[in-house]
Amino acid sequence: MTIYLNGQYLPIEEARISVLDRGFIFGDGVYEVIPVYSRRPFRPAAHLQRLQHSLDGILLANPLSLAAWTAIFERLIALCETEDQYLYLHITRGVAPRDHPFPDPPVPPTVFVMANPLLMPPASLVASGVAAITAPDNRWLRCDIKAISLLPNVLLRQMSVDAGCSETILFRSESLTSNAFLTEEAFLTEGSASNIFVFKNGVLAAPPKDHLMLPGITYDVILEIAEANAIPYQIRKIAVAEVFAADELLLTSSTREVQAITHLDGKPIGTANPGPLFQKIHTLYQKFKREVMRAQ
Repeated sequence: MTIYLNGQYLPIEEARISVLDRGFIFGDGVYEVIPVYSRRPFRPAAHLQRLQHSLDGILLANPLSLAAWTAIFERLIALCETEDQYLYLHITRGVAPRDHPFPDPPVPPTVFVMANPLLMPPASLVASGVAAITAPDNRWLRCDIKAISLLPNVLLRQMSVDAGCSETILFRSESLTSNAFLTEEAFLTEGSASNIFVFKNGVLAAPPKDHLMLPGITYDVILEIAEANAIPYQIRKIAVAEVFAADELLLTSSTREVQAITHLDGKPIGTANPGPLFQKIHTLYQKFKREVMRAQ
């Protein structure tokens, strides 16, 4: 695999960074993931806009121009063996003596990009739906920044793996303890690596895009699909009771697209099968994706 690292294209086995890189020492950096279909990046402008938001959030200047990012993408996509891929972008504050304040004067940031084959969920899993568990959202208060310091997300995602589930759905409340967090005031934020939608009585509901959740690109696509196809939707705070009482729950992300959650904490959601809204949105998402790629 050929990767991009600080101005060079080289085999990933030859890539080297300093142990004093602030990304390694402090997790001081951000990342972005861009799906690629038929060798074309999906919504690259939206992804780069989100990257800029993350960079602004950590007070780090964008190291490359749009033209430079585009050139890197094109070269790595061409070198990857598969038609469907994902681009991984990783930018840190660079190499400096270990000290919490930013380096003064600033040092060159570390920029790493790679293209990997995009492995979508198997058709059988899309057809059957997935199970999820719940956990208190114990992350920091700037989840809108796509930071590389993902240890809380890693631990939360591992909880679902250990439970034989596909995702951990997160709730915030005044009492964020491991034993009693699903209280009346608890509200949905997102999944450990996804956004979550709730469908009840013909209305699709989504948590608001604020500092407590990552603004997903697929999240935006789902709402655009709902708008274009007269599916009623609301963007608002969603109580824990609404999640468990949902007719359908949807999970979305750039690499998993759209999936139905059929069980939560061992309890069935709706009929315990992917419902008609999921079937409709999944079909519309595939159509939307094809149309966008043709238009690029």
